[in-house]
Amino acid sequence: MNRPALIIDCDPGVDDAVALLLAFAAPALDLLAITTVAGNAPGHATQRNARMMRQIAGRADVPVFGGAERPMKRPPAGAGEFHGPEGLGDLEPFEPAAIVGDGPAANAIVDLVMRRPEGTVSLAVLGPMTNLALAMRREPRLAGRLGPVAVMGGARAEGGNITASAEFNIWADPDAAAVVFGSGCEVVAFGLDATHQVRATEARIRAIEAVDSEAARTAAAMLRFSQRVEREIVGWPTPDWGAPLHDACPVAWAMAPALFDLRPCRIEVETQSDLTRGHTAVEFRVDPATARHRWAVGADAQGVFDLIARTLEEAAR
Repeated sequence: MNRPALIIDCDPGVDDAVALLLAFAAPALDLLAITTVAGNAPGHATQRNARMMRQIAGRADVPVFGGAERPMKRPPAGAGEFHGPEGLGDLEPFEPAAIVGDGPAANAIVDLVMRRPEGTVSLAVLGPMTNLALAMRREPRLAGRLGPVAVMGGARAEGGNITASAEFNIWADPDAAAVVFGSGCEVVAFGLDATHQVRATEARIRAIEAVDSEAARTAAAMLRFSQRVEREIVGWPTPDWGAPLHDACPVAWAMAPALFDLRPCRIEVETQSDLTRGHTAVEFRVDPATARHRWAVGADAQGVFDLIARTLEEAAR
């Protein structure tokens, strides 16, 4: 059985870091490349952070390509309060041994997808969708060649985390998100409705801390940082609360789709209004046979964390 071929486009970011460490450790995935974009941290930091995770995971075979430094039409955004000034919480940054790949991320996406058979390369987009939108603009045939695009982004029933109705990744570059959702490719969206169910409780973090590897210790440190920030900024309503682990969800779905409950839909993104910038209009009244979008409405949170701990433990053997 062939392994799913996957490109991860990300903006590390503490939860991106956990997602990368999961993907690097997963033998079930044929990880073609990591591409990075400005988002949680500036572009120079996100590509360095991705290379740091690659080095910690011992996966020098996976190329990392730096990408867009700013959104398509808007000033750069940032989320340092939730990720730390360098994007990786309390982890001291270092210059990784392996350099960044030649050429921009959008070109790498086009090259990797177009050279393989139609529908055989999927993307997990964990940050603003700028790189993929630019790639689609450069190669109009790209959308028709892609396998499923699993994105972390959007909000519906849960409400937004930047404005009342907008989630950060979509809000940061709504114009890029509109290009991707409107391209005709198959998109599976993991918005806050699902990711807010996947919380790093104390017991779940301890299970990852119990794994004896640098990758597991790093992942647990990212979760500890998020736990502290969530308590300080958002609040801690119950003793068994935890920070949501957003960006690991698309990677976990690529590995174990049964962990998530998806519904066919149509998704459109607001790009004109300042008040509702980045709002994801999710319409479930569609024909399931022709719908190109799916929206995650439920997640097996314990299953996701078990998958992370088990994958990191098996990689450490």
